Amino acid sequence: MLYGALESGGTKMICAVGDENGTIIDKITIPTTIPDETMPKVVEYFSDKDIKALGIACFGPIDLDKTSDIYGYIVETPKTAWRFYNIVGTIKDALGIPVGFDTDVNGSLLGEVTWGSAKGLTDVVYLTFGTGVGAGILSGGKLVHGMMHPEAGHIKLVPLPGDTFEGKCPFHGTCLEGMTSGPAIEARWGARGEELVERPEVWEMESSYISQGLVNMICILSPQKIILGGGVMHQKSLFPMIREKVLKELNGYLKTKQLDDIDNYIVPAGLNDDQGIMGAIKLAIDSIE
Repeated sequence: MLYGALESGGTKMICAVGDENGTIIDKITIPTTIPDETMPKVVEYFSDKDIKALGIACFGPIDLDKTSDIYGYIVETPKTAWRFYNIVGTIKDALGIPVGFDTDVNGSLLGEVTWGSAKGLTDVVYLTFGTGVGAGILSGGKLVHGMMHPEAGHIKLVPLPGDTFEGKCPFHGTCLEGMTSGPAIEARWGARGEELVERPEVWEMESSYISQGLVNMICILSPQKIILGGGVMHQKSLFPMIREKVLKELNGYLKTKQLDDIDNYIVPAGLNDDQGIMGAIKLAIDSIE
């Protein structure tokens, strides 16, 4: 049986066809411009693929409340052309098949839990550090939604002594996103992260703020594993620094087998950057089941 998967991002739409094992059989990329240009190309791609359902892992914010009049819509996104766009309804009307729907970061989390480094676990946090900072949370084996979906990228941080950077987030300044996202790095240091690889002070500060955010999530959510993805985390030297600082900040308060094996507790995404599209395949499967 074949399933469609749409990883809907702010700059590109990844469209794929896969099977029940998460195997990606075919995949294309379509630029994200405006709905009237982008979505007909998406629909055309899937129209002759004989898929039984389609999963959408979507940039947001999005409405995930199935009792809402605007369930399946992208809502107050910074991409103004997509505000209050009914992406689920568009696909359903065009293809006439079941559609699974969740955030892009929940899609990545679902891919990792189903086929990746968190397979078999029930309580997992997935954080992506890129243009923004997004969070997917699995608790008790279920994706957390609540009144909307988690926005853990906007938890407030305590600035380091002497740090006068005001943060890049227009809403919260020195939140996790405002201090650690790709645009925050560029605003602080005057260059993109990939141009700062040989500047250890950049990553020392970055790891300090990321670890502060992770300690908050460990204490609140008690995850069995934390997965860090996104472009910023391609700087692999971050991982040992983050792990060391998390243990230092916890200060021995928590003693668990996971923290004793912290190299396997705080880990990079494990599906070769396909975790989002694989999670969308799982959303498609679940929309039928």
